[in-house]
Amino acid sequence: MSFGKSYDFIITGGGASGLSLLVRMAQDSWFDSKRILLIDQEPKDKNDRTWCFWEETPNIFEEIVFHRWDYLRFFAHDKVKELDIKPYQYKMIRGLDFYNYSYSIIKDKLNIEVKIDKVINIENLKGRCLVKTQNSIYSSTYVFNSIIFKQPEKSNKYHFLLQHFKGWIIETKVEVFDPKVAGFMDFRVPQEEGTTFVYVLPFTTTKALIEYTYFTKNILDSSIYDENLNHYINNYLDIHDFKIHEVEYGVIPMTNFPFPLNDGNIINMGTAGRFTKASSGFTFRFIQKNAEKIINDLKKGKFPVSQRTFRQKMFGFYDSTMLNVLQAKKTTGKEVFTQLFENCKAHHVLEFLDNEGAIFNDIKIMKSVPKALFTKAGIKEMMKNLLRK
Repeated sequence: MSFGKSYDFIITGGGASGLSLLVRMAQDSWFDSKRILLIDQEPKDKNDRTWCFWEETPNIFEEIVFHRWDYLRFFAHDKVKELDIKPYQYKMIRGLDFYNYSYSIIKDKLNIEVKIDKVINIENLKGRCLVKTQNSIYSSTYVFNSIIFKQPEKSNKYHFLLQHFKGWIIETKVEVFDPKVAGFMDFRVPQEEGTTFVYVLPFTTTKALIEYTYFTKNILDSSIYDENLNHYINNYLDIHDFKIHEVEYGVIPMTNFPFPLNDGNIINMGTAGRFTKASSGFTFRFIQKNAEKIINDLKKGKFPVSQRTFRQKMFGFYDSTMLNVLQAKKTTGKEVFTQLFENCKAHHVLEFLDNEGAIFNDIKIMKSVPKALFTKAGIKEMMKNLLRK
């Protein structure tokens, strides 16, 4: 095994977190004198996922937004509610577009290298970081890491659910979709497995992503997703003649386990750094906010990890309470989200799910869900927090 070069920054993992940070570095002249290495296990040459998110103003990836919607539809109890989400837009970015765009930004930067290799271990050593791969060892001042090397051991101290989903991009022979309106959550589907809903995201009048999503402890056999997708398209959308163009599958952890923010100068990002929202699985916007903060901290000479603010801790508490309710199955995600969107303005719900907004908005949100149930769950979470300390 050879020893590779020394760098100022090494980014381990070339997914949304790693590339979001690297693109910002490539676009900022402050980093032109810095030696930067990205290590990823495999080339990013497949459309392996999509990211959906909402925002008020364009982000640095606006150029590759594949589709956007100003309105959402929410389904529950055989009723439909159309949601005006202004000032937000709901947006989709395709994985392959994101990868290609990111690499087009960094390809001419002489100070940035990309290596395809498997990262085995990262070690913090007296202010220097060592990255061991299958083929070499590299060192740097900082490592920005999005790889979870070991899954946390499950215990009663924390909640562990999985958001798992399978989606088909389908095309129909006749016009059936409204490309201006996205089906955000359709809870009319069976809920026996746990919180279950479907996204219907139309791109044109004949083409859409249909995605079957679960919040449960265990993933399902692949054939079950296929059966449920086919049944939904046939019976809920009344579509019987369609072609499947692409398939996507994913699993996102939903947990309040406190993944370490850093180990010395090893800075964790993405899910590994607690930037997946525990109660919903949304990640993309949190990654962008974190990447922007890292860039600003580095340029100011500040350590690029800060202690969680009181507000962040509050949202963490809300997430833990929601997970408590979902895992105990005292009510269903269907009932919770239905009451949220029935009793609150849509943009206030989205703001809350983004860990943003004033405390008075939190109060409105909390008033909209079953008070006794959530109060009891909240007390349990406060007691758990005390026992962890």
